[in-house]
Amino acid sequence: MSVAWPFAEPHNSGRTLVAITAVALALFVGLAGRVIAGSPANNGTLLTALFLNVALILLAWRKHSDLLAEVHSRSEAEARAALLAARDPLTGLLNRHTFAEETGALLGAASQRGQAVAMLVVDLDQLKTVNDTYGHAVGDALLVAIGSVLRAELPGTALRARLGADGFGCALAFDPARPGMVEMLVERLIAALSQPLDLPDQRLLVFAAIGLSRSDRDGASADALMRSAEIAMCTARGTGRGYAWFEAAMEQAVRRRAALVEGLRTAVANGDVVPYFEKQIDLATGRIVGFEVLARWDSPELGTVSPDVFVPLAEENGLIGELSLCVMRQAFAAARDWDGAITLAVNISPHQLRDPWLAQKVIKTLTETGFPAARLEIEVTESALVDNLPLAQSIVGSLKNQGVRVALDDFGTGYSSLAHLRALPFDRIKIDRSFVASLTEKPDSAAIVTAIIGLGETLNLAVTAEGIEDEASAARLAAQGCSRGQGYLYGRPMPLAEVRALLAGVPGGEGAVGLRRAL
Repeated sequence: MSVAWPFAEPHNSGRTLVAITAVALALFVGLAGRVIAGSPANNGTLLTALFLNVALILLAWRKHSDLLAEVHSRSEAEARAALLAARDPLTGLLNRHTFAEETGALLGAASQRGQAVAMLVVDLDQLKTVNDTYGHAVGDALLVAIGSVLRAELPGTALRARLGADGFGCALAFDPARPGMVEMLVERLIAALSQPLDLPDQRLLVFAAIGLSRSDRDGASADALMRSAEIAMCTARGTGRGYAWFEAAMEQAVRRRAALVEGLRTAVANGDVVPYFEKQIDLATGRIVGFEVLARWDSPELGTVSPDVFVPLAEENGLIGELSLCVMRQAFAAARDWDGAITLAVNISPHQLRDPWLAQKVIKTLTETGFPAARLEIEVTESALVDNLPLAQSIVGSLKNQGVRVALDDFGTGYSSLAHLRALPFDRIKIDRSFVASLTEKPDSAAIVTAIIGLGETLNLAVTAEGIEDEASAARLAAQGCSRGQGYLYGRPMPLAEVRALLAGVPGGEGAVGLRRAL
């Protein structure tokens, strides 16, 4: 059976120590008096007892000291545990649970003062890309930097929290008659988040969408406010605006959006997003020399969904890479046995160009389908190069090494930087349709088209014009040396069955090139 030391519980230590010390001091005084008054014969025994008494006093104080240290250590551990239970360990901001509790208290206090509470939900769209590209250490540093911005830009009385992997929340009281004060804070926050963030070994730009709700209109509880703000954030992200206040109509739009995302996820997995083919014409001969591959989605439940709708949804929900490869796989397999002079052009989303494994994925798809790399042309927009030029150089370099050609798409609408043409080994420039459509009407558009064609000739780059809709524009482009053209003059994008009929119907004839063998 073990014997418990009387100091085992810190709350008993004070009283126990006083009792033992009092007894020890009384013994010490009594023994000391007897030593002084006693005979020398007894002094040895008394001195021994006196020293033992002193040792008992010292031992008691030593134990008391240890117990005080233990109490202090326990208090610190309890404080750390309470902090970890209430806060996100990475950013130091409140966690979702504590944020909801403290927002509830803030709602009560604000109501008593005649104030309302504004809820902000802040969402980042690049965290996964940052983690994949630079590693989780840089991703963590990004989250810490965002937390610092929230602390710096919002009032000290505001609540700040990390709500999830890449989401943050804030709540603050305000005068309901002056919502413009909240908007001013939000605009200041967006301006701060739009600045490059200096991280260890990296300098990154992020895009944040912010949803807003208010307690006097959108919900009286923390959960209701957060849900309304999250719906408003989805609207802000979908429209490209920096922030949006919650409106009742948004809820229906969010349900529709959620149905589209779920349907798209299923369609991509089942191969229901299919390739359509837009003819590319040799402007000198009028013959088909290639097709641009476009994605189309006809949903049995949702009907025909425009690419202007489902492509941004795919980008926002991390589906664009899988969708693109799914469409590529179908197009490559179909076009493998077409005439060797026919090329396929595939546009790559800026989101895909953030994937360091993109080149390997494309090359694997080419290998699996047996489509020759030399017949593939990957199109990238100039705006996609700005995010991470070194990564783009690596991806383009890997594709070029396998024989894939690369075109700079929509030239003239982005930065139109000669530095990008020098930094990347492009094979082709594509003139944006906005210039081609007004080629015969606006002198400035004609001048831009002429300059781009001349630049291509100087740099030994082929030029394709998009959006050709009339014979006059086609003739003018051909006369200036533009090699390829595409647009509604030559027909709208076609499904695979129509392309096969077109190519098989006029083998080797005018307007088409023949097949190497029957399909």
